[in-house]
Amino acid sequence: MRYFVTGATGFIGKRLVKKLLERKGTVVYFLLRPESADKAAELRRYWGVGATRAIAVAGDLTAKKLGVAAADIKALKGQVDHFYHLAAVYDLGASAEAQVAVNIDGTRNTLELARAIEAGHFHHVSSIAAAGLYEGVFREDMFEEAEGLDHPYFQTKHESEKLVRQDAKLAWTVYRPAMVVGDSQTGEMDKIDGPYYFFKVIQRIRQILPPWMPSIGLEGGRVNIVPVDYVVDAIAAISHQDKIAQRCFHLVDPVGYRVGDVLDIFSRAAHGPRMSVFVNAALLGFIPRGVRKGMMALAPVRRVRNAVMKDLGLPEEMLTFVNYPTRFDCRETTAALKGTGVACPNLKDYAWRLWDYWERHLDPELHIDRSLKGAVAGKVVLITGGSSGIGLAAAHKFAEAGATTLICGRDQDKLDAACAEAREKGYAFIAYAVDIADMQDCDRFVQQLAAAHGGVDFLVNNAGRSIRRAIEGSYERFHDYERTMQLNYFGALRVTMGLLPKMVEKRKGHVVNISSIGVLTNAPRFSAYVASKAALDSWTRCAASEFADQGVTFTTINMPLVRTPMIAPTKIYDNVPTLSPEEAADLIAQACIFKPVRIATKLGITGQVLHALLPRVAQISMNTSFRMFPDSDAAQGGKGGKPQIAAEAEALKHMMRGIHF
Repeated sequence: MRYFVTGATGFIGKRLVKKLLERKGTVVYFLLRPESADKAAELRRYWGVGATRAIAVAGDLTAKKLGVAAADIKALKGQVDHFYHLAAVYDLGASAEAQVAVNIDGTRNTLELARAIEAGHFHHVSSIAAAGLYEGVFREDMFEEAEGLDHPYFQTKHESEKLVRQDAKLAWTVYRPAMVVGDSQTGEMDKIDGPYYFFKVIQRIRQILPPWMPSIGLEGGRVNIVPVDYVVDAIAAISHQDKIAQRCFHLVDPVGYRVGDVLDIFSRAAHGPRMSVFVNAALLGFIPRGVRKGMMALAPVRRVRNAVMKDLGLPEEMLTFVNYPTRFDCRETTAALKGTGVACPNLKDYAWRLWDYWERHLDPELHIDRSLKGAVAGKVVLITGGSSGIGLAAAHKFAEAGATTLICGRDQDKLDAACAEAREKGYAFIAYAVDIADMQDCDRFVQQLAAAHGGVDFLVNNAGRSIRRAIEGSYERFHDYERTMQLNYFGALRVTMGLLPKMVEKRKGHVVNISSIGVLTNAPRFSAYVASKAALDSWTRCAASEFADQGVTFTTINMPLVRTPMIAPTKIYDNVPTLSPEEAADLIAQACIFKPVRIATKLGITGQVLHALLPRVAQISMNTSFRMFPDSDAAQGGKGGKPQIAAEAEALKHMMRGIHF
């Protein structure tokens, strides 16, 4: 048996050729552009055959008779039993011109060659897109009934199939695969397409919510998904049967799923939260088209929409499928495959393989330099409060990554010790003695940085003061609130606002503000500290909005409890699990690499959600913890003695790692 295949280098075509070559004594001619001739050897290795069984034919899909030389046409005449046409554009985002040139003109040129070589049977691999946006069930014997063909992809798929039906002048068979995903056995896929666009969304949800927490999914129309191995096996099995001429076969999943079900299946495959509540996208249909069009004419609305779509990696065209209206009948295909052993596997059985392959090989994050060195090497990084604790641990990470690392603090001896420690490790810090709580000293410091370094690229506002004391113990200590606000809020602002003009001038810069999990959970005994950090959080949100279009970005880290000198006076923390300074420094590194708006633990987010939805329950919970844990010895004027922890508190500390009690 002899075959001719276009699109043999593609995802489906390459596998179909391999399947055909498994038949004893077969020879496959495959179209290959002259400039891609070097791919032939690699393809033959994949197929496991030599040049006598896999014969490359030079040509081009956009040329008449595929640009195949007259001598080759003469040699092929009467020698091809089956001609498979797979070469096409399968990209919804491709330009209309490219889709017309390949899908329509390419099919016309392919038919010319098939007729010229007097091929025995022409097999056209179309797509369910040929049905357009047909409302209802589209049968295999339907074609002219297609509707909603405005999109170039739908239109060109329909028109190319029309050419085969009307102009082939030889026996033909059409195959309409559904949305093709990776191999059901290996998960292998060559690009992000179809449902893969939603994988990044699922991954984000998984990072935020634990797998046991129910989440809200998007409901919509039905989508049909099939693995590439099923498509290849089905084409190979059907194309060698009798009585298939002038017929069409739907290579689809006979089950089919709604969009919401598909998202839930992949979310479970990713070990993400199960989507147990669905919002039907059709509900948005109540908004008149004129109103929607008018809203999209507003620049702010377009910017927000485009930013969200870009952040999630969703192309505009994917919205077409959210309320996809078509279902596909496949009775002819089922009958043809009966007894062959070929059947479409259930998506639930192989979704995990698709997810695993995507996360290991196709996740866009894998192809971006997300190392700290890639983000900060050669850049100027300033860390306030960098002589000890979190700041010092972060400084070491930045210096190791090749950043010009500036640290500042009040104690010159500590700064000198930090610099000596850096020299021992083979790199250097540049240290500045400054009191961030002193506004005049902040101004002097900012001017010094401008003169010496031309400003900074990354600013980490880490310097801070924490006071753990109940409000009833602070009636006569109003200065606690003043000094906490002075350093944590006013000091951070003074430095930030002093450095912002240079960042704006360069149109680049990133500010990392170290906040607290207490801002999210409203931690008792920390009213002074939490209020100062909450003020900084609010200012950061305002600033981020103002500078969003000027290249300056901000990250707030709602830091859990970290074992640093700042918490050392509170001896009760000796019994509470905490992060190490190095672990906290890792969060700062993530902030500089990924530049997220916020970094927070799942516990902190849970506390924030609980306070927003059930504030009374949140108050009771925090009040309970407030009564469980006593004031520190310092807060009691040194009369507290050894801290005692009740059994309930012992259990709670293990359940709520990192929360400020």
